[in-house]
Amino acid sequence: QVQLQQSEGDSVQAGGSLKLTCSVSGSIYSSYCMAWFHQSPGKDREGVANIDSDGSTNYADSVKGRFTASQDKANNVLYLELNNMQPEDTGIYYCAAAYLTYCSGNIVASDFNYWGQGTQVTVSS
Repeated sequence: QVQLQQSEGDSVQAGGSLKLTCSVSGSIYSSYCMAWFHQSPGKDREGVANIDSDGSTNYADSVKGRFTASQDKANNVLYLELNNMQPEDTGIYYCAAAYLTYCSGNIVASDFNYWGQGTQVTVSS
């Protein structure tokens, strides 16, 4: 079993930045894919970024150049840095984990078995 614990929510103004964290505990294997998803009110979860055990990343087109996924493997922490945030970035962000040999460029929720509790992010204009 894997447990994912996310940081608390926050609010920023448009153009601002945030850094979300996701602490991983439990049975951690050497090969995995970790991902971040964004859920706007009334919409499905959409994949925004993923990162594999080798540090390779993929991003949704909507966040390329603005969001950065990274990890601290020594401390089992996953990060998502959000820059130049816009009101449409508002919503709940979830981290997720799956034991996969690589991360697909198509980030879909059904590939992931373990989920954090979510972090509420609000961007005001």
